[in-house]
Amino acid sequence: MQEAAPQSFDRVLSSMCTKPHPAAREAAQRFLSANPGDPATYGTVAELEERAVELLATVTDHPDPETAPGYVASGGTEANVQAVRAARNLAATADPNVVAPTSAHFSFTKAAEVLGVELRTVPVDDDYRADPAAVAAAVDDDTALVVGVAGTTEYGRVDPIPELAAIAEEAGTRMHVDAAWGGFVLPFTDRDWSFADATVDTLTLDPHKFGQGVVPAGGLVARERETLDALAVETPYLETPSQATLTGTRSGAGVAGAVAAMEALWPDGYRKAVDTAQANADWLAAALADRGYDVVEPKLPLVAAAVPDDAFDALREAGWRVSRTAADELRVVCMPHVTRGALREFVRDLDRLADD
Repeated sequence: MQEAAPQSFDRVLSSMCTKPHPAAREAAQRFLSANPGDPATYGTVAELEERAVELLATVTDHPDPETAPGYVASGGTEANVQAVRAARNLAATADPNVVAPTSAHFSFTKAAEVLGVELRTVPVDDDYRADPAAVAAAVDDDTALVVGVAGTTEYGRVDPIPELAAIAEEAGTRMHVDAAWGGFVLPFTDRDWSFADATVDTLTLDPHKFGQGVVPAGGLVARERETLDALAVETPYLETPSQATLTGTRSGAGVAGAVAAMEALWPDGYRKAVDTAQANADWLAAALADRGYDVVEPKLPLVAAAVPDDAFDALREAGWRVSRTAADELRVVCMPHVTRGALREFVRDLDRLADD
Protein backbone atom coordinates (compact mmCIF):
# COMPACT_ATOMS: atom_id res chain seq x y z
CA MET A 1 0.00 0.00 0.00
CA GLN A 2 1.37 3.38 -1.00
CA GLU A 3 2.15 5.60 1.98
CA ALA A 4 -0.28 8.50 2.25
CA ALA A 5 1.10 12.04 2.22
CA PRO A 6 -0.49 14.97 4.05
CA GLN A 7 -2.34 17.55 2.00
CA SER A 8 -0.37 20.57 0.89
CA PHE A 9 -1.27 23.92 2.46
CA ASP A 10 -0.36 25.82 -0.71
CA ARG A 11 -3.97 26.44 -1.79
CA VAL A 12 -5.69 26.24 1.60
CA LEU A 13 -7.33 29.64 2.11
CA SER A 14 -10.31 28.76 4.30
CA SER A 15 -8.73 27.06 7.29
CA MET A 16 -8.08 28.61 10.69
CA CYS A 17 -5.35 26.04 11.23
CA THR A 18 -1.90 26.42 9.73
CA LYS A 19 1.49 24.78 9.41
CA PRO A 20 2.98 24.20 12.86
CA HIS A 21 6.16 25.98 13.82
CA PRO A 22 9.19 23.65 13.35
CA ALA A 23 9.85 23.69 17.10
CA ALA A 24 6.24 22.64 17.74
CA ARG A 25 6.49 19.80 15.26
CA GLU A 26 9.70 18.50 16.83
CA ALA A 27 8.39 18.77 20.39
CA ALA A 28 5.13 17.04 19.47
CA GLN A 29 6.96 14.04 18.09
CA ARG A 30 8.66 13.49 21.45
CA PHE A 31 5.33 13.27 23.29
CA LEU A 32 3.16 11.19 20.97
CA SER A 33 2.45 8.58 23.66
CA ALA A 34 2.07 10.92 26.66
CA ASN A 35 -1.40 11.37 28.14
CA PRO A 36 -2.05 14.61 30.06
CA GLY A 37 -5.39 13.09 31.08
CA ASP A 38 -3.61 11.32 33.94
CA PRO A 39 -1.08 13.89 35.19
CA ALA A 40 0.02 11.86 38.21
CA THR A 41 1.20 9.10 35.88
CA TYR A 42 2.57 11.30 33.10
CA GLY A 43 4.38 13.87 35.22
CA THR A 44 6.60 15.39 32.54
CA VAL A 45 3.75 16.29 30.22
CA ALA A 46 1.75 17.52 33.23
CA GLU A 47 4.53 20.01 33.95
CA LEU A 48 4.49 21.04 30.31
CA GLU A 49 0.75 21.65 30.52
CA GLU A 50 1.28 23.93 33.50
CA ARG A 51 3.74 25.88 31.38
CA ALA A 52 1.28 25.93 28.48
CA VAL A 53 -1.45 27.41 30.68
CA GLU A 54 0.97 30.00 32.06
CA LEU A 55 1.83 31.06 28.50
CA LEU A 56 -1.83 31.13 27.44
CA ALA A 57 -2.59 33.25 30.49
CA THR A 58 0.25 35.58 29.58
CA VAL A 59 -1.12 36.01 26.05
CA THR A 60 -4.57 36.82 27.47
CA ASP A 61 -3.33 39.26 30.15
CA HIS A 62 -4.52 37.13 33.07
CA PRO A 63 -3.91 38.92 36.38
CA ASP A 64 -1.82 36.01 37.71
CA PRO A 65 -0.49 33.92 34.82
CA GLU A 66 1.74 31.72 36.98
CA THR A 67 -1.25 30.28 38.85
CA ALA A 68 -4.00 30.76 36.26
CA PRO A 69 -6.49 27.87 36.12
CA GLY A 70 -6.90 26.19 32.75
CA TYR A 71 -5.88 23.33 30.53
CA VAL A 72 -4.99 22.38 26.96
CA ALA A 73 -8.16 21.14 25.27
CA SER A 74 -8.69 19.46 21.92
CA GLY A 75 -9.78 22.76 20.40
CA GLY A 76 -12.10 25.71 20.65
CA THR A 77 -15.21 23.57 20.59
CA GLU A 78 -14.23 21.65 23.71
CA ALA A 79 -13.15 24.83 25.49
CA ASN A 80 -16.44 26.55 24.66
CA VAL A 81 -18.46 23.53 25.78
CA GLN A 82 -16.54 23.53 29.05
CA ALA A 83 -17.17 27.22 29.61
CA VAL A 84 -20.91 26.59 29.21
CA ARG A 85 -20.71 23.51 31.43
CA ALA A 86 -18.95 25.40 34.22
CA ALA A 87 -21.48 28.22 33.99
CA ARG A 88 -24.36 25.75 34.16
CA ASN A 89 -22.85 23.95 37.14
CA LEU A 90 -22.29 27.22 39.00
CA ALA A 91 -25.66 28.76 38.14
CA ALA A 92 -28.26 29.24 40.86
CA THR A 93 -31.12 28.17 38.60
CA ALA A 94 -32.61 24.91 37.42
CA ASP A 95 -33.37 26.34 33.97
CA PRO A 96 -30.17 28.06 32.78
CA ASN A 97 -29.75 29.90 29.51
CA VAL A 98 -26.77 31.20 27.56
CA VAL A 99 -26.92 34.50 25.65
CA ALA A 100 -24.69 34.77 22.58
CA PRO A 101 -24.65 36.75 19.32
CA THR A 102 -25.70 35.08 16.08
CA SER A 103 -22.03 35.32 15.07
CA ALA A 104 -21.02 32.86 17.81
CA HIS A 105 -19.36 29.63 16.74
CA PHE A 106 -21.56 26.59 16.18
CA SER A 107 -19.87 24.93 19.16
CA PHE A 108 -22.32 26.81 21.38
CA THR A 109 -25.21 25.06 19.64
CA LYS A 110 -23.49 21.76 20.41
CA ALA A 111 -22.94 22.82 24.01
CA ALA A 112 -26.59 23.76 24.48
CA GLU A 113 -27.79 20.44 23.07
CA VAL A 114 -25.35 18.30 25.04
CA LEU A 115 -25.74 20.17 28.33
CA GLY A 116 -29.48 20.81 28.19
CA VAL A 117 -29.30 24.60 28.43
CA GLU A 118 -31.22 27.13 26.38
CA LEU A 119 -29.16 29.04 23.82
CA ARG A 120 -30.50 32.53 23.16
CA THR A 121 -28.91 34.09 20.07
CA VAL A 122 -29.25 37.82 19.57
CA PRO A 123 -28.67 40.05 16.53
CA VAL A 124 -25.41 41.67 15.52
CA ASP A 125 -25.05 45.26 14.39
CA ASP A 126 -24.25 46.57 10.91
CA ASP A 127 -20.57 45.76 11.48
CA TYR A 128 -21.31 42.13 12.40
CA ARG A 129 -20.57 42.70 16.11
CA ALA A 130 -22.77 41.73 19.06
CA ASP A 131 -25.41 44.36 19.84
CA PRO A 132 -25.15 45.17 23.57
CA ALA A 133 -28.76 46.38 23.72
CA ALA A 134 -29.98 43.08 22.27
CA VAL A 135 -27.80 41.14 24.71
CA ALA A 136 -29.11 43.14 27.67
CA ALA A 137 -32.69 42.53 26.56
CA ALA A 138 -32.11 38.76 26.34
CA VAL A 139 -30.47 38.40 29.77
CA ASP A 140 -32.71 37.45 32.69
CA ASP A 141 -32.51 35.83 36.12
CA ASP A 142 -31.88 32.41 34.54
CA THR A 143 -28.94 33.52 32.41
CA ALA A 144 -25.87 31.51 33.36
CA LEU A 145 -23.47 32.91 30.78
CA VAL A 146 -23.01 35.80 28.37
CA VAL A 147 -20.78 35.03 25.38
CA GLY A 148 -18.70 37.47 23.35
CA VAL A 149 -16.53 36.62 20.36
CA ALA A 150 -13.07 38.06 19.83
CA GLY A 151 -12.38 37.22 16.22
CA THR A 152 -15.54 35.84 14.61
CA THR A 153 -15.11 32.94 12.22
CA GLU A 154 -16.98 34.57 9.34
CA TYR A 155 -15.85 38.21 9.41
CA GLY A 156 -13.06 38.46 11.97
CA ARG A 157 -14.96 40.89 14.16
CA VAL A 158 -14.38 41.60 17.86
CA ASP A 159 -17.50 42.05 19.95
CA PRO A 160 -17.64 44.95 22.47
CA ILE A 161 -16.31 42.75 25.25
CA PRO A 162 -16.21 45.37 28.07
CA GLU A 163 -19.84 46.32 27.39
CA LEU A 164 -20.97 42.70 27.33
CA ALA A 165 -19.00 41.96 30.51
CA ALA A 166 -20.65 44.91 32.23
CA ILE A 167 -24.07 43.52 31.27
CA ALA A 168 -23.09 40.11 32.69
CA GLU A 169 -21.72 41.64 35.88
CA GLU A 170 -24.86 43.71 36.45
CA ALA A 171 -26.97 40.59 35.96
CA GLY A 172 -24.80 38.59 38.36
CA THR A 173 -23.84 36.07 35.73
CA ARG A 174 -20.65 34.86 34.07
CA MET A 175 -18.82 36.17 30.99
CA HIS A 176 -17.03 34.04 28.42
CA VAL A 177 -14.89 35.23 25.51
CA ASP A 178 -14.36 32.96 22.52
CA ALA A 179 -11.00 34.04 21.10
CA ALA A 180 -10.16 30.63 19.63
CA TRP A 181 -8.81 32.19 16.44
CA GLY A 182 -8.31 35.80 17.50
CA GLY A 183 -6.42 35.10 20.72
CA PHE A 184 -2.97 35.11 19.12
CA VAL A 185 -3.82 38.06 16.85
CA LEU A 186 -5.48 40.53 19.20
CA PRO A 187 -2.53 41.20 21.55
CA PHE A 188 -1.02 43.17 18.68
CA THR A 189 -4.08 45.36 18.10
CA ASP A 190 -5.75 48.10 20.12
CA ARG A 191 -8.96 46.13 20.73
CA ASP A 192 -10.36 45.27 24.16
CA TRP A 193 -10.87 41.54 24.60
CA SER A 194 -8.72 40.07 27.39
CA PHE A 195 -8.83 39.48 31.14
CA ALA A 196 -7.19 42.88 31.58
CA ASP A 197 -9.83 44.66 29.49
CA ALA A 198 -12.98 43.38 31.17
CA THR A 199 -14.38 41.16 33.92
CA VAL A 200 -14.03 37.96 31.91
CA ASP A 201 -14.51 34.63 33.71
CA THR A 202 -13.39 32.21 31.01
CA LEU A 203 -11.58 32.59 27.71
CA THR A 204 -10.96 30.25 24.79
CA LEU A 205 -7.88 30.52 22.56
CA ASP A 206 -6.28 27.88 20.37
CA PRO A 207 -2.54 27.29 19.99
CA HIS A 208 -3.29 25.12 16.95
CA LYS A 209 -4.71 28.11 15.06
CA PHE A 210 -2.69 31.33 14.80
CA GLY A 211 -0.57 30.05 17.68
CA GLN A 212 1.15 27.69 15.19
CA GLY A 213 1.05 24.68 17.48
CA VAL A 214 0.17 21.18 16.29
CA VAL A 215 -3.35 19.79 16.07
CA PRO A 216 -5.03 19.18 18.49
CA ALA A 217 -4.27 21.98 20.94
CA GLY A 218 -6.99 24.30 22.14
CA GLY A 219 -6.97 26.28 25.33
CA LEU A 220 -9.34 27.17 28.16
CA VAL A 221 -8.19 29.76 30.71
CA ALA A 222 -10.28 30.81 33.72
CA ARG A 223 -9.98 33.79 36.01
CA GLU A 224 -10.78 31.83 39.19
CA ARG A 225 -10.09 28.29 40.42
CA GLU A 226 -13.80 27.71 41.13
CA THR A 227 -14.37 27.31 37.38
CA LEU A 228 -12.24 24.19 37.14
CA ASP A 229 -13.54 22.96 40.49
CA ALA A 230 -17.06 23.14 39.03
CA LEU A 231 -15.92 20.83 36.21
CA ALA A 232 -14.12 18.23 38.28
CA VAL A 233 -15.30 14.63 38.49
CA GLU A 234 -13.79 11.75 40.47
CA THR A 235 -11.49 9.37 38.58
CA PRO A 236 -11.15 6.41 40.94
CA TYR A 237 -9.07 4.09 38.77
CA LEU A 238 -6.44 6.69 37.84
CA GLU A 239 -3.53 7.88 39.94
CA THR A 240 -5.10 11.34 39.78
CA PRO A 241 -8.21 11.49 42.02
CA SER A 242 -10.23 13.92 39.88
CA GLN A 243 -10.34 15.41 36.41
CA ALA A 244 -11.76 18.73 35.19
CA THR A 245 -11.28 18.12 31.49
CA LEU A 246 -14.02 16.95 29.13
CA THR A 247 -12.02 14.25 27.38
CA GLY A 248 -10.08 11.62 29.30
CA THR A 249 -7.07 10.67 27.21
CA ARG A 250 -5.61 13.82 25.70
CA SER A 251 -2.77 14.69 23.35
CA GLY A 252 0.62 15.07 24.94
CA ALA A 253 1.86 16.03 21.48
CA GLY A 254 -0.58 18.94 21.44
CA VAL A 255 0.60 20.16 24.84
CA ALA A 256 4.30 19.90 23.98
CA GLY A 257 3.78 21.51 20.58
CA ALA A 258 1.83 24.39 22.11
CA VAL A 259 4.58 25.15 24.62
CA ALA A 260 7.29 24.97 21.97
CA ALA A 261 5.41 27.26 19.57
CA MET A 262 4.59 29.86 22.21
CA GLU A 263 8.11 29.89 23.64
CA ALA A 264 9.54 30.31 20.14
CA LEU A 265 7.12 32.99 18.94
CA TRP A 266 5.81 35.04 21.88
CA PRO A 267 5.71 37.95 21.43
CA ASP A 268 7.85 39.12 18.52
CA GLY A 269 7.28 36.16 16.22
CA TYR A 270 3.53 36.46 16.59
CA ARG A 271 3.65 40.22 16.06
CA LYS A 272 5.50 39.71 12.78
CA ALA A 273 3.08 36.99 11.66
CA VAL A 274 0.07 39.17 12.49
CA ASP A 275 1.52 42.18 10.65
CA THR A 276 2.18 40.06 7.56
CA ALA A 277 -1.24 38.40 7.68
CA GLN A 278 -3.06 41.71 8.07
CA ALA A 279 -1.11 43.23 5.18
CA ASN A 280 -2.06 40.23 3.04
CA ALA A 281 -5.71 40.55 4.00
CA ASP A 282 -5.71 44.28 3.20
CA TRP A 283 -4.03 43.59 -0.15
CA LEU A 284 -6.55 40.89 -1.08
CA ALA A 285 -9.51 43.05 -0.03
CA ALA A 286 -8.24 45.91 -2.17
CA ALA A 287 -7.61 43.60 -5.14
CA LEU A 288 -11.13 42.20 -4.96
CA ALA A 289 -12.68 45.65 -4.51
CA ASP A 290 -10.72 46.93 -7.54
CA ARG A 291 -12.37 44.19 -9.57
CA GLY A 292 -15.84 45.30 -8.56
CA TYR A 293 -16.58 42.73 -5.86
CA ASP A 294 -18.42 43.86 -2.72
CA VAL A 295 -15.89 43.32 0.09
CA VAL A 296 -16.36 43.33 3.85
CA GLU A 297 -13.56 45.44 5.33
CA PRO A 298 -11.03 43.15 7.05
CA LYS A 299 -10.58 44.31 10.64
CA LEU A 300 -8.50 41.17 11.34
CA PRO A 301 -6.73 38.94 8.77
CA LEU A 302 -9.95 37.55 7.26
CA VAL A 303 -11.55 38.65 3.98
CA ALA A 304 -15.16 38.12 2.89
CA ALA A 305 -16.40 39.15 -0.54
CA ALA A 306 -19.50 38.64 -2.67
CA VAL A 307 -18.13 36.47 -5.49
CA PRO A 308 -20.65 34.87 -7.91
CA ASP A 309 -21.40 31.19 -7.43
CA ASP A 310 -19.97 30.15 -10.78
CA ALA A 311 -16.63 31.83 -10.03
CA PHE A 312 -16.56 30.36 -6.52
CA ASP A 313 -17.26 26.86 -7.86
CA ALA A 314 -14.59 27.27 -10.54
CA LEU A 315 -12.04 28.29 -7.90
CA ARG A 316 -12.83 25.15 -5.94
CA GLU A 317 -12.48 23.03 -9.08
CA ALA A 318 -9.09 24.67 -9.68
CA GLY A 319 -7.95 23.36 -6.29
CA TRP A 320 -8.40 26.43 -4.11
CA ARG A 321 -9.74 25.45 -0.69
CA VAL A 322 -12.12 28.32 -0.04
CA SER A 323 -15.36 28.47 1.92
CA ARG A 324 -18.48 30.61 2.18
CA THR A 325 -20.05 32.65 4.92
CA ALA A 326 -23.67 32.07 5.90
CA ALA A 327 -24.51 34.97 3.57
CA ASP A 328 -22.81 33.06 0.72
CA GLU A 329 -19.72 35.27 0.44
CA LEU A 330 -16.28 33.99 -0.42
CA ARG A 331 -14.24 33.69 2.78
CA VAL A 332 -10.43 33.75 2.90
CA VAL A 333 -8.44 33.48 6.16
CA CYS A 334 -4.92 34.89 5.85
CA MET A 335 -3.14 32.45 8.11
CA PRO A 336 0.67 32.38 8.43
CA HIS A 337 0.99 29.81 5.63
CA VAL A 338 -0.90 32.07 3.18
CA THR A 339 1.70 34.03 1.21
CA ARG A 340 1.32 37.12 -0.95
CA GLY A 341 2.46 35.02 -3.90
CA ALA A 342 -0.36 32.54 -3.32
CA LEU A 343 -2.88 35.37 -3.09
CA ARG A 344 -1.61 36.88 -6.35
CA GLU A 345 -2.04 33.50 -8.03
CA PHE A 346 -5.51 33.20 -6.51
CA VAL A 347 -6.55 36.58 -7.92
CA ARG A 348 -5.10 35.69 -11.33
CA ASP A 349 -7.16 32.49 -11.32
CA LEU A 350 -10.24 34.44 -10.29
CA ASP A 351 -9.72 36.84 -13.20
CA ARG A 352 -9.23 33.98 -15.64
CA LEU A 353 -12.14 31.92 -14.39
CA ALA A 354 -14.50 34.91 -14.22
CA ASP A 355 -13.73 35.64 -17.89
CA ASP A 356 -14.37 32.07 -19.05
